[in-house]
Amino acid sequence: MRTYDFTPLYRASVGFDRMANLLDRALTADTATTYPPYNIEKLGDDAYRISIAVAGFTADELNVEARENALTVTARKAEADTKTTYLHRGIAQRAFEKTFQLADHVHVTGARHADGMLHIELERQVPEALKPRQIEIAGGAKSGAAAIEGTSEAVEA
Repeated sequence: MRTYDFTPLYRASVGFDRMANLLDRALTADTATTYPPYNIEKLGDDAYRISIAVAGFTADELNVEARENALTVTARKAEADTKTTYLHRGIAQRAFEKTFQLADHVHVTGARHADGMLHIELERQVPEALKPRQIEIAGGAKSGAAAIEGTSEAVEA
């Protein structure tokens, strides 16, 4: 396995430590869990959906929490009163915690649980101050234009 040292990045930049930590986490995640399976969909320019397969869990047993730039989904199965004897148990109902790193200005707009799937809606909401804006270009100064015209007439004469 190859490891990377991000120390030079920390020495040469300010404010990129979150990005370096994200890269470090992605490159060293050998034991990334695949449970539960999930999809990340892009619905539009600024709209996304995370769909997580949560078969066997009720909406009360699921928790979705957005904090800073992280979205955490946890599930804890309530203890059943009756002891069931399974001949085969292929549907995993084990507790899990899944964390997704969110980009700046990405907010959770809703979540719904239907047909064994948990759908979490996300939207990028860029503040007006950070959106690109068109800068109006003022017409040239009259005195500068006249001076240029005046010099060209003097040259022609």
